[in-house]
Order: sequence, then C-alpha cells, then structure tokens
Amino acid sequence: MDPTFIIMIVAMIAVFYFMIIRPEKKKKKEEEELRNSLKEGDKITTIGGIVGKIVDIDGENIVIETSKDRVRVEFKKWAVGTNDTATENAKKARAEAQAKAKERAEQRKREKAEKKNKNYDE
Repeated sequence: MDPTFIIMIVAMIAVFYFMIIRPEKKKKKEEEELRNSLKEGDKITTIGGIVGKIVDIDGENIVIETSKDRVRVEFKKWAVGTNDTATENAKKARAEAQAKAKERAEQRKREKAEKKNKNYDE
C-alpha cells in the first residue's frame, strides 16, 4: 500500500469525525442537559410547538399547563424543544452584563476626559 493513500484515508476519517460525529455528540449532550435542568414553573415549548408551564415532573414525564383555562397535558421529557424561562434569564443576564460594560466604558471615558482636562489646566 502506498503511504499517501493511508494518509488520505486517515485524513478523511478525521474530517468526518470533526465535521459530523463530534458536533452531533455535542448537540445531544446540550439537549440532555436541557431536559435534566427542567423544574416546576419553567415555561417550555415542545418540539410540536405547544407552549406551557411545567406543573409536575415525574421521572421521564412532565405535566404542563397550556392555557389560561389550566388545561394540563402530559409529555415525555424528550418532547421538550426549548426552555423559554432559561432563554429569557440568559437574555436578561446578557443585557445586564452589556449595560454594566457600557457603564464601565463611559466611566473610563469620563475619567480620561477629567485627567486630560486636569493636565490641560496645569
């Protein structure tokens, strides 16, 4: 066998692993973490598009209230598509962090201007 042929096969396997298998494993792990972090009171959206608030968790099943009429529906955990509560909290935390960063930048800008004015006055 030609060594370049073996190198090409190994390179193709490596590319296949890093482009297909690894991202798929990462996605499955994130979905599993999402489903394990569910708690009562979380607002969720199922993979079928049903939106509701979790009122009970029993092993692999969850019960959600889907409307103001307090209609309760039971689903398997694997049917949860997104945790809207966690998404909202993440957005809120990101917005707060951005506001703090902006405030720090403005503070630095003011301090720099004050320092420049002080040096100019002297």
